[in-house]
This record gives sequence, structure tokens and C-alpha cells, in this order.
Amino acid sequence: MNTSTSLAQAQQELIDEFAMLTDWQDRYEHLIELGKDLPLIAPEHKTDDNLVRGCQSRVWLHAAQQNGTIHFTADSDAMITKGIVALLVRVYNDRTPQEILGGSTEFIDRIGLREHLSPSRANGLSAMIDQMKRYALAYSSKS
Repeated sequence: MNTSTSLAQAQQELIDEFAMLTDWQDRYEHLIELGKDLPLIAPEHKTDDNLVRGCQSRVWLHAAQQNGTIHFTADSDAMITKGIVALLVRVYNDRTPQEILGGSTEFIDRIGLREHLSPSRANGLSAMIDQMKRYALAYSSKS
């Protein structure tokens, strides 16, 4: 379980990180760096079943329940998109299904991310969040 920080604290850390970057070019570079730091998804999880529907780029998102929390791994074939999924994994990884389902996504708007994405990337962002919440819903009904 992610006991080091609450969901709200993890979101606030990202808001603070992005607030230090005043230029959107710098923020995009930060997203790319987050993507580079994303732990590699196991090759056996890069399947069509784990592709996020609604993303222009290919995004794989895998979830497994471990000790009552959900552990996410992800990857994308596009650098910015990989950064976006890395940002979401950082916030939602190793949380309980209830935390994920009850958590606000307001931090994305506070960062200004959605408004600085193309419409297709913004749709992809929403699809990634929806997929994470669908995993949380599925695992919450199994507990």
C-alpha cells in the first residue's frame, strides 16, 4: 500500500512540481521525463487486452491487485502520452480501489494539463483515467 503519501498529497506534489515550471515547453519536457522514469511493463502485459481504447497513441495499462491495493504498470509508443500515463500511475499506483474510485481528478486541471493538450490527447487522458477507474471498480467487487 502507498502509505508514504495520501492520494491528495500525491496530487498536490504534482501540482507543486508543475507550478515551478512556468513555461509549457518546460512542462512538456517534465512530462517526457516522467515517462522515461515509468517502470517498464512486463512484455506479456503489452497485449491488445491491455490497450486503452480511445487513445490516439498506443497505451498499455495493466493492473493487478496486491494486498488490497491495485498495482499499475503502463507504457506508450508516444513520449508525451507515456508521460501522461506515468503521471497517472504515480498518483493512483498502489492505492485501494476505494481511493481510486473516490479520488478527484481536479489535479489535472490545476496543473493545466487538459487545456494544453490537443483534443485527441485530452480524450486519451480521459480514457486512461476511465480505464484505471474500471480496474478499481472490478477489483472492488472482488474484495
